[in-house]
Amino acid sequence: MKKWIIIVAILALAGMPALRAGEEKSGKESPAEKRAALDAVARESLTKLFNENGGAEKIHAKAYGYAVFDNHKVAFVVSGGGGSGVAVERASDKRTYMKMGTGGVGVGLGYKKYQVVFLFETKEVFDNFVEKGWKAEAQASAAAGTAGSGAGSVFTNGMATYQMTEKGLVAQADIAGTKFWKDEDLNK
Repeated sequence: MKKWIIIVAILALAGMPALRAGEEKSGKESPAEKRAALDAVARESLTKLFNENGGAEKIHAKAYGYAVFDNHKVAFVVSGGGGSGVAVERASDKRTYMKMGTGGVGVGLGYKKYQVVFLFETKEVFDNFVEKGWKAEAQASAAAGTAGSGAGSVFTNGMATYQMTEKGLVAQADIAGTKFWKDEDLNK
């Protein structure tokens, strides 16, 4: 029985590239088209975040930089996912395109599409994220609902993190077991 669970989980995770490809306009977007699409997702995600959490807009105004990732996650006993995004220095508008991958073990079955927004308080925290990558080992808090619209509106360890689904801002940004790194193909 365990053998079948492992086989099904591997097949589910192997299907991630097909899920992502099905959402792209074509399987052969140019790097410029991919960068433009990531920039559009970042603009839309920030607008949505600011509409749902006024406090996030206030700390964005103070932030050295930000990053927005568009992600997909599949779960069947084990979970895995991936996505792409852009990190932006606010003052210079310099953009670094990045990738992310996530994996874990737990009870669950399903598919989730979501965006994660990071706000970075200082150059040091931003540069560390972009240059060294970042590995999330714990869940990050974010605000949800009208009662919590002011929550999550402060930097914690130099960062504020928000996760949004099609239903809106979620109570916790589930980024545990997630790694972020530069996308060499899009930063040429």
